[in-house]
Amino acid sequence: MPYKFTFDLSNVPKFFFTELATLSCQKGMHTVVLKTSEDIIKKFKIEEATGLNINDAIVLLHDLIDMQVTNMKERTKFLESKKRALLLPHCSRKYLDNRCKAIFDNNIPSYICAHCSEDCLINQADKIAKEKGYDMYVLPGGSCIPKIFKNTKYEGVAGVACGEEAKMFRPQLNNIDIAVQAIPLIKNGCANTVFNIETLLKVL
Repeated sequence: MPYKFTFDLSNVPKFFFTELATLSCQKGMHTVVLKTSEDIIKKFKIEEATGLNINDAIVLLHDLIDMQVTNMKERTKFLESKKRALLLPHCSRKYLDNRCKAIFDNNIPSYICAHCSEDCLINQADKIAKEKGYDMYVLPGGSCIPKIFKNTKYEGVAGVACGEEAKMFRPQLNNIDIAVQAIPLIKNGCANTVFNIETLLKVL
């Protein structure tokens, strides 16, 4: 959890994310949006919906926009890629104790989903990814990423992460020429983190 604050965007209107995407797509709007962050935060009542103070809300907003802009830049290359992987954070599992039947394989390194809970985000994402031909990894931390890409060569990778994590690991992926797409966490923390399945589907 790289951020020094926790956030939960699940109560934020969906239109907020739609508008962010629309603004990011418009020529030159990336810079404009960053300069008008406070207006957007007030318009969508982000402080009230998330409990974040204005400074933390601005950081989060900037990172969400950066993720969107990177996705747009990489989109064509990603869609043209043949061999792809999906990286998910293990903290999005429904259970982090022995109720989760996933097995951790240190050789990969990744948890292997056992499909034990129908309403588990990892279970749902695992099924979607495999239907679409992706290799699936459920990671205990970002330090596993270099080993995965050392062992297997991918042309494209989609990953669920918070904006801060995406910034940290983007240079590693750029250095090995992999097209990247990011799916943002809408709730962070050390457990029960949340991402949007509909967003995942659109990206994949």
